[in-house]
Amino acid sequence: MTSRRVLVCGAGGFIGSHLVTRLKRDGFWVRGADLKRPEYSESVADEFMVGDLCDPCFAKTAVARIDEVYQLAADMGGAGYIFTGEHDAAVMHNSATINLNVLEAGRKAGVQKFFYSSSACMYPEYNQLDPDNPKCSEDSAYPAAPDSEYGWEKLFSERLYMAYERNHGVEVRIARFHNIFGPEGTWTGGREKAPAAICRKVAEAIDGSSIDIWGDGRQTRSFLYIDECIEGVRRLMDSDFTGPVNIGSEEMVTINRLAELVISIAGKSLSINHIPGPLGVRGRNSDNRLIREKLGWAPSRPLRIGLEKTYDWISGKVKAVERNDVTERLVAASA
Repeated sequence: MTSRRVLVCGAGGFIGSHLVTRLKRDGFWVRGADLKRPEYSESVADEFMVGDLCDPCFAKTAVARIDEVYQLAADMGGAGYIFTGEHDAAVMHNSATINLNVLEAGRKAGVQKFFYSSSACMYPEYNQLDPDNPKCSEDSAYPAAPDSEYGWEKLFSERLYMAYERNHGVEVRIARFHNIFGPEGTWTGGREKAPAAICRKVAEAIDGSSIDIWGDGRQTRSFLYIDECIEGVRRLMDSDFTGPVNIGSEEMVTINRLAELVISIAGKSLSINHIPGPLGVRGRNSDNRLIREKLGWAPSRPLRIGLEKTYDWISGKVKAVERNDVTERLVAASA
């Protein structure tokens, strides 16, 4: 058992809350910090601080007496949040401020190692125009041309962490996440990502009806189940490789195929209705050659297995909402 003290920034979010659970299982003393506690389960962190890491005073308090920081806190969401342009200033300002605060306060407090969760959104749009042949190898990041301000901020923050490693001697590990999904993630409200959104739509749909998909559905992505994401993070932190390195699946599917898989899991007969909406790049897929070389490991779980678990969880949430709606109508009718 280790007595090392770690801080998870963004511990109230989807990936952060799962990471806290894994770190506790691995024997660490864990402090969580976020604007909110996890929405769907109690945090198992030894200490949980609720506050805004954009506030340098809160960041200073969060990193006190900490050996390692896992920095996952960010202003982010799915395509409906990132690609409309309506949130660009907040996305860039909030996320960059968090990284500046956590890094500087952590350096001054003597934090020895930082993990930073970057994103595949930092890859150049010009390499992701062909849905069948996207290029997302780590060395393809430059010349830089992300398709969103979210991607530009991630690219800036990668360079920020590497500059601190060069200039201040702190250890840094950087991973580029590719579409992480699973239970206890955002599934409604506008910030959910494609797997959760489609699971919700299918769960809500009446058999024989249809679900809406943005665009023509031929855009491609790969999706990584949460357990393998956390495994990759832990392996990277235990390695001597700084990164950046992709943590994602190489099982590329069209969005139409993603929807077909979820419909099959649900056992429903549904058609797909294509409508206008924000899309992002035409194609994206994790290139796992570098992670295999440096860590001797890469994600391998089939997409369908993760989707089955995720659909079961979201379907349960949808049914709970429907039961509550029925109860409220009955109460109103009897009043």
